[in-house]
Amino acid sequence: MSQTNSPKSDPANIIELHDVHYQIPSDDKVLDIIKACDLRVQSNEVIAIVGRSGSGKSTLLSLMAGLESATSGQVNLLGQNLNRCSEDQRASIRAQQVGFIFQNFQLMPSMTALENVLMPLELFQIEHAESKALKALEQVGLSHRANHRPAELSGGEQQRVAIARAFVTEPKILFADEPTGNLDEETAEQIQSLLLELNQTRNTTLILVTHDTDFANRCQKKYLLLNGHLIEQMDGNG
Repeated sequence: MSQTNSPKSDPANIIELHDVHYQIPSDDKVLDIIKACDLRVQSNEVIAIVGRSGSGKSTLLSLMAGLESATSGQVNLLGQNLNRCSEDQRASIRAQQVGFIFQNFQLMPSMTALENVLMPLELFQIEHAESKALKALEQVGLSHRANHRPAELSGGEQQRVAIARAFVTEPKILFADEPTGNLDEETAEQIQSLLLELNQTRNTTLILVTHDTDFANRCQKKYLLLNGHLIEQMDGNG
């Protein structure tokens, strides 16, 4: 991929996509999943990406986080041009500055809630890990469930543990892929409010993929991914 004439990065933006394309081979042809996407995200913003199932929303999230590499175009994450980074360098950028929340929680079933939240702190050898993990559980209303394993928790409680784990390293950016997709309506609304509250109190940029139109409308900006193109919608709360 040529690096000539790379677009100049704006330091005000925490994420930038410049004419990003993503293609995958399929039989004897190439499928265009992402086409000519441009996006600018500033620190502390809350961005929702909506679209049909299979439209490429999760792929777009992976491109922003450097989990996948664009076929062409430029992705800047936290001021770094990911095109020029090795996989180890991309992993280093993500390490303590990026958090992830998934639809299926992705908790370790053999570990307690506390141990699940402790994992990233111990991985990065962060001091006072246990007290920080307990505080994170307290912030999501689960300090009384610290010693329970995922199988002993409801779906909403499991997602709260996942949120505590994602926020405990105080990331600058949090990517959430259908964070309320497996929850009932009342629990989903509680999780939505919790994420938006933590965005405000932790000054964490939140970028989420969701099928939930009401959730998307609570965000500052909303984008529709349609036929591979990212289109800003003007009916959010921005």
